[in-house]
Amino acid sequence: MAHGSRRLPRLTLYGRAWCHLCDDMRAQLDALWPSTSGIVVDVVDIDADPVLQAQYDEAVPVLLLDGVELCRYRLDPVRVARALADFDAGRWPTSPA
Repeated sequence: MAHGSRRLPRLTLYGRAWCHLCDDMRAQLDALWPSTSGIVVDVVDIDADPVLQAQYDEAVPVLLLDGVELCRYRLDPVRVARALADFDAGRWPTSPA
């Protein structure tokens, strides 16, 4: 399938502005998958949404791929790489309903 016609992976990083672990995970993600890689990382500040704040509170950072949690607190690059490979091969589950 041509690169232009396939769905690209979308990672979501839930965190907060004053969280050093969140900053660390973001920096690691940027180093492993720079913006030129085609992988989109949406950074969401949980403090901007009361529902997310109640859901995650002190349990950040949390990294998800299409709504499925991959990592909490620390980046697991092996798990993320495997998930991205599964995604690329069409073996990744769709977002939870």
